Amino acid sequence: MQENEKAALEDLDYQVPPILPILPLRKIVLFPAMVLPIAVEKEHHIKLIEDALNKDKLMGVFLSKVPEDPAPGEIEEYGTMGSIIRMIKVPDGSIRVLAQGLNRIRIQSIVQEKPYISARVEKVEDAPIIEKEIEPVKNKLLNIFKEFVDYSPYLPDEITTVALNIDNTSNLADFISGNLKIDLRERQELLQTRDVKDRYEKLIKILSDELARAKVQGEISGKVQKELTDIQRKAILREQLKEIKKELGEEDAVAIQIKEYKERIKKAKMSEEAEETARTELERIEMIPPHSPEYNVIRNYLDWLCDLPWQKQTKDNLDIKKAEKILNEDHHDLEDVKERILEFLSVRKLKKDAKGSIICLVGPPGVGKTSVGQSIARALGRKFTRLSLGGVHDEAEIRGHRRTYIGALPGRIIQHLKRLKTKNPIFMLDEVDKIGKDFRGDPASALLEVLDPEQNNTFRDNFLEVAFDLSSIMFITTANITDTIPDPLLDRMEVIRMPGYTAPDKFKIANKYLVPRRIKENGLTKKQIEFTDGAVRKIINNYTREAGVRNLEREIGKVCRKIAKKVAKEEGKKFKIDEKSLENYLGSIRFRGEEKEKEPSIGVATGLAWTPAGGTIHFVEATIMEGKGELILTGQLGEVLKESARAALSYIKSNARIFNIEPSKFLNKDIHIHIPEGAIPKDGPSAGITLSVALISIFAEKPVSSDYGMTGEITLRGKILPIGGVKEKVLAAKTAGLKKVVLPQDNEKDLADIPEEYKKGLNFHFINRIEEAVKLAIPGLKLKEKE
Repeated sequence: MQENEKAALEDLDYQVPPILPILPLRKIVLFPAMVLPIAVEKEHHIKLIEDALNKDKLMGVFLSKVPEDPAPGEIEEYGTMGSIIRMIKVPDGSIRVLAQGLNRIRIQSIVQEKPYISARVEKVEDAPIIEKEIEPVKNKLLNIFKEFVDYSPYLPDEITTVALNIDNTSNLADFISGNLKIDLRERQELLQTRDVKDRYEKLIKILSDELARAKVQGEISGKVQKELTDIQRKAILREQLKEIKKELGEEDAVAIQIKEYKERIKKAKMSEEAEETARTELERIEMIPPHSPEYNVIRNYLDWLCDLPWQKQTKDNLDIKKAEKILNEDHHDLEDVKERILEFLSVRKLKKDAKGSIICLVGPPGVGKTSVGQSIARALGRKFTRLSLGGVHDEAEIRGHRRTYIGALPGRIIQHLKRLKTKNPIFMLDEVDKIGKDFRGDPASALLEVLDPEQNNTFRDNFLEVAFDLSSIMFITTANITDTIPDPLLDRMEVIRMPGYTAPDKFKIANKYLVPRRIKENGLTKKQIEFTDGAVRKIINNYTREAGVRNLEREIGKVCRKIAKKVAKEEGKKFKIDEKSLENYLGSIRFRGEEKEKEPSIGVATGLAWTPAGGTIHFVEATIMEGKGELILTGQLGEVLKESARAALSYIKSNARIFNIEPSKFLNKDIHIHIPEGAIPKDGPSAGITLSVALISIFAEKPVSSDYGMTGEITLRGKILPIGGVKEKVLAAKTAGLKKVVLPQDNEKDLADIPEEYKKGLNFHFINRIEEAVKLAIPGLKLKEKE
């Protein structure tokens, strides 16, 4: 540095020889007034140095454009004439040279290439300097250079003093250029700039960029250093505190936590795999500083492992009679569900290690699927929990997240078990038919393991990463339909159908459960409000139309609220709700029940239909008119129902003689079939027999008896096939005032499941063919025997 300072302060102006040996350097640009050490390794370059020392010690130093041995055309045009100050030989055969830059020079032509390059050169003079113009630029350069030195990690503070003492304007630029760690191209550009003012301005731009970078790096380094200092300080203090506590005979917080975890792991009675994993994690936590983020991650994991009910479970109530009593208290009917629960209890009583069951309750909304789960838990003496799967798209909701994620948690099943603190609850998975699926995974596939008794004893949550036994859980799933449940999942469940309630069932449920509950919830007593049987039946038949009882309970609650308002205003003490006063609270009736036709009619037959809200009757109306032989179907009929109509017409046309119908009646006639209540969609094959009777009636011009209600699927050969929903259809016939019911022969067995009170007053006729239905429903029509 001292030699650089001395050279910069000198006003150098040497005579340039016409020919100089050329030393090309790959990574060095030598500026005038600078002293630099140069390593010389090539033999021909060593000879160049030796020849120069033996002559005038002068040489040309130029930047090479290529990495190795440049040709004459691969050397920069501008360089610096340098003087060799001293030379040192190194044991490996190379030499070290200390060279001082003297003047800028330019190569005019190459005069020698071997053994080293020599060239004819000329001195490059600086452009004329105008002091008034250059002085402000010089001051700006010095100021920015001084500020840069303050931030620079590689320039000493004394260098600013040297720069301020350089009078030669050209030397100042070269001094600053030579001391900056900048790109070789920028250094070369500064070297070949003749105008000193331009050189200053380029330096100002370079220094401004370097200063901005230096400031940012300085700030970052300062922050990092401060943080490192703080961390080191805290670490030292912690170690000191640990030693002090050891001397005082006190345990530190970490040691206490480790001790507590060891106790908790022992008490948790985990599986062998889980306990081994917990102890491994505990060993890791002992080696990690408490302020480390991983420390809290491991603590959270250990908390989950220790808090799970590995061996804790509630004792089942195995008193079959008591369980049956509880189920009957909570729910009316639902015999299939009650029977299955009692079977489960019986097996548990005889076989203590019986596996949990997976039951799927399927039925329309409002029939009590969720409340059945709670009732089962009460009957068994187990804890109850419910997880709604409706709209769930993320597989992690079931399996959990891996611990690598920030804020990771186990799946919802493990979370519920931790909250319940028992491994054998009644676990209800609600709305299993509404599970979603997207890029986050398929929750239904994750449930395959959960709901498989052969696999769920080793269920692995992604967060826990150890096996947990779910086989003691009694899983109950609920669904409105089974169509949207994947087949592999449906195969793992025992499906129990919960059909919609009939009107008599709703009446009993309302009187036994809904009315008392709503009276109590609205702050009333039985002394203040009374519902007559007629009022309850009117709410069921004329104010609600549903399979379940949610709207029924809502309407009863609405009446109770209005009475509560009157009681609060002291407008009366006792209120009796009957059929007449009901409209004052609920408004005009919303639904009117269908009644049977009063008189027999041609082309009108009464059919029995099943709906999610229960059974109903509908009238199939048929008429014929002049036309092109088209079949017109109206009343918002589904495809299956339309196909039944076509099949019925085809059978009648092909067997017209049997029904005493002239074939000419089918010519140039349009046939129109309509089923009233066109706003309600209708579908299914069970109307086939009703369609056939209506069509035969209109073509034979004989009336259909209004006492018959009928249902059954037909074939093109006139056979009658069995149908479903017999209980609801029989009740609809009784409610509508029908006296006779026509059913397929194969449905006779279904009457055994229908209570006697529903069948009382009805005559049942079981048939195998359309002709049998015609003989019953169209008594005025004489049939011909088949040939």
